[in-house]
Amino acid sequence: MSDSEAPVLVSKQGAVGIATLNRPAKFNCISRELAAGLLDAVRQLEADKSVRVMLLKANGKHFCTGADLDQVKAARAKRETLKDWLGRGHEALYAMEASRLPVIGVVHGLALAGGLELAMACDVVFAGKAARFGDQHAQYGLIPGWGGTQRLPRLVGLRRALDLMYSGAWLLPEQAMDWGLANAVFEDAELQEKAMAYAVQLGKRNPQGIALMKSLSRQGLDGTLRAGIDAELEAVTDGLRSANVEEGLAAFAERREPVFK
Repeated sequence: MSDSEAPVLVSKQGAVGIATLNRPAKFNCISRELAAGLLDAVRQLEADKSVRVMLLKANGKHFCTGADLDQVKAARAKRETLKDWLGRGHEALYAMEASRLPVIGVVHGLALAGGLELAMACDVVFAGKAARFGDQHAQYGLIPGWGGTQRLPRLVGLRRALDLMYSGAWLLPEQAMDWGLANAVFEDAELQEKAMAYAVQLGKRNPQGIALMKSLSRQGLDGTLRAGIDAELEAVTDGLRSANVEEGLAAFAERREPVFK
């Protein structure tokens, strides 16, 4: 398989690592190979210490229209085969959430079912005007299999989540932003440029500080408020004594842009 035929392409622009879903003929539906490619992309970009941000985007007409149903049908014959197939997708999404890198999702066209689940595993999501977000599992007798029943209520609230899953409705990007599934909406022609500009700016921030913000926020969702605040206290006590914080304070006093390492 040539690089151009890989289900996920990996590239870099300065401090921004880019993972591009690359199954345009299949609307980037998630296959075993795409899930493995996405996991490899996260690991590859994480291992490159010059990379401080990950941008997740897609080639073709749509961001991602869900699972590769041909592979689902084949995997259904044996329970363990099906569970293993689903587990590959979970690994990739967990890796995105656990990564030290902030993950910026760039959604154009459709983000449906597994595509919605993929977008929800990103830290920040930018959407184009023509984007649509939805969960269509119930419409075809299916069940969300990559964390939809868990991430969606956490992001939009229980009643909105159940309504979206029950109905199979598609949200306009402005609705998705209102519900908390997208952070900003741009004209389609500007989407990639705006997302890259945001990622470049984020890449100039203190990478240790950004990683701590991400890990503390995500881990705090699974525990009590007190446990999260205690973890924050320990992390910030150490973080405030770091060289990058020293540089930030010096830059503030000298009225210049900090240079973090």
